[in-house]
Parts: sequence; C-alpha cells; structure tokens
Amino acid sequence: MGESRAQDDRLQEDAAAVMPLLQHLTELRERVIKIVIGLTIGVVIGTFLAPPVLRVLISPLGDDVPQALSPTEAPAVFFKIAAIIGIVLAMPVIVYQAFQFVRPGLEPHERRYILLGVPAASFSFALGVIFAAKVLIPAAIPFLQGFLRGIIKQQYSIDYYISFVGSVLLWSGLVFETPLIMYFLAKLGVVTAAGFAKVRRLVIIGAAVGAAVITPTTDPVNMLLVMGPFMLLYEVGILLAKIAQWKKE
Repeated sequence: MGESRAQDDRLQEDAAAVMPLLQHLTELRERVIKIVIGLTIGVVIGTFLAPPVLRVLISPLGDDVPQALSPTEAPAVFFKIAAIIGIVLAMPVIVYQAFQFVRPGLEPHERRYILLGVPAASFSFALGVIFAAKVLIPAAIPFLQGFLRGIIKQQYSIDYYISFVGSVLLWSGLVFETPLIMYFLAKLGVVTAAGFAKVRRLVIIGAAVGAAVITPTTDPVNMLLVMGPFMLLYEVGILLAKIAQWKKE
C-alpha cells in the first residue's frame, strides 16, 4: 500500500510539472499565431507601398538602373520589399506579444514596462530602418559603385541588391534597439550602468566587427557611419541605465 501511494504521489508530481510546460507551449503557439497574423496584415499593406519604397531604395544607384536576370526576379523583389515593410509595420505586434509572453515572470511593478516598451521599441526599430535608408545606404552605394571603376562594369541584379539593402535595413533597426535593451536590463537589475561602462572597449571592438559585416566595404567612412551611431546609442543606453538605477533606488 505504501509503495502504491508513493507511486501515485510521484505520478501526480510529474503531471503537475508537465502541465505548466504544456501551458507555456500553448501560450507560445498563440503568441506566434498572433505575430504571424500581424505580419500578414503588414505585408498586405506593404504590397501597396512597395513601388514607392523600391524607388527610394534604388535611388542611390543614380542612372544605373538594376536589372532582373530572370522572369520571376521582379515579382520576388516586389514581395521582399513588401515583407520588409510588413516587418516594420508589425513590429509593435511582435514586441507586444514578446512582452506578454514573459509577463507572468515579471513582478507587478515591472509589468507596466510593457506600456512603455512596446511603443519605444517600435519607434527605435523604425528610426533605425529610416537611418539606414536615408543615410547609410546612400553613403555606401556610391563607394561600392566606384570600386575598381574602369576595370569592372557594375550592373547590379535587383534581387541581390535588395537582399543586401534589406539586411542593412533590418540590422540597423535592431541596432537602434540597444539603448532600450540596456535600460530594461538595468531596470531589472541584470546589469548596472557601471557594468556597461566597464566593457566599453570590448563594445567598440564588437562595433567595428559588426560594421565590417553590415557594410562589406573597406571604406572607413562607411564603417564610421555604422560605428558612430551605435557608440552614440550605447552611451545613451548607459545614461538610461543610470536613470533606471536612480529610479529603482
């Protein structure tokens, strides 16, 4: 009897341990579905905005109009642009669902950060995309076009060009989230402002490596166009971390 009761207790404990996991997986599925719905709506809206956005993105090429190398390349590029626009438009939904998923693990006073974090994260991401489209890409493309001029005729495929531009836009949007992430880490007590300042040199090296990846050029001006804003954002993040600590204390 004793062994049977102990076995029943173990089974109940195992079932109690499995239930929260199943609940988390169910909630994760629901959050992902909502994100997909938000992205779908964003992409649909993006199909109407794709032509003017494409004109803006290829404007740094000047008179060198990119070419399509296959019959399906132009439609593929059209939907890539729509997808990029959809991600930008759906960013509030993505951030909100991510916050809501981790919300049960937050303290009651920490949950109000959702109201501040969602619009701030969405605005930061959009600002990074706009910076890349209006500053970074128009500065990088002329340098790339002038590289080995007279030896190589540079005539870009629109698919390769938009793939390059799209990656720069998305990475720039993520980089602009840096101060906000630093603020919330300090607010939650994970890292202090002094800790962020202590690793500043490592961050500079990492920013240089990241700039080399995002802008595949050896031009220091283009690398500084990535490093400069990131380091400025990092310093802003340290300032916000100090404010977060001061409020917490």
